[in-house]
Amino acid sequence: MRSPTARYSMFTLLGGGFIAGIIFWGGFNTGMEATNSLEFCISCHEMRDNVYQEYKKTVHYTNRTGVRAVCSDCHVPKDWIHKMQRKIQASGEVWGKLTGSIDTPEKFEAKRLQLAKHEWARMKASDSRECRNCHSYEGMDGAIQDPSAKKKHLQAAKPDSGQTCIDCHKGIAHNLPEDPEGN
Repeated sequence: MRSPTARYSMFTLLGGGFIAGIIFWGGFNTGMEATNSLEFCISCHEMRDNVYQEYKKTVHYTNRTGVRAVCSDCHVPKDWIHKMQRKIQASGEVWGKLTGSIDTPEKFEAKRLQLAKHEWARMKASDSRECRNCHSYEGMDGAIQDPSAKKKHLQAAKPDSGQTCIDCHKGIAHNLPEDPEGN
């Protein structure tokens, strides 16, 4: 135990490994958080020139309270396991940037419906988890909601409704795609 190698004791090796692990984890976590920033998300022109311009016109960007939701608030889960799964998925989405399949506004618009359907399905599957990081039925004041919205929220809040935020709020932060099928 005191000298598993000719030069270093087991305690030295374990201590060095522990310190290296802390440095690696700190660097990894810093990198993950850097990729969740608005600046990172709009660093490629595909996002900056398309969806970012749409988002700047919404209540998620400018509102009476000054609270701003950035890209990662809606598109990246907060908990570690789901965040890592989403980051792995997103690394596959970088392919669109590398191949130039969405590098012009025309190409982006041509793929908008496909991209939107993929995101809507992801949000539906997670019960709109990212929406619920900020919004909750319990926190809604029905007295100041439009009667139609109040009715729909009360219905959606029922556990067996099968509804989630994205069912009604598609296009809340981005333009809705044109659907050639009329769906």
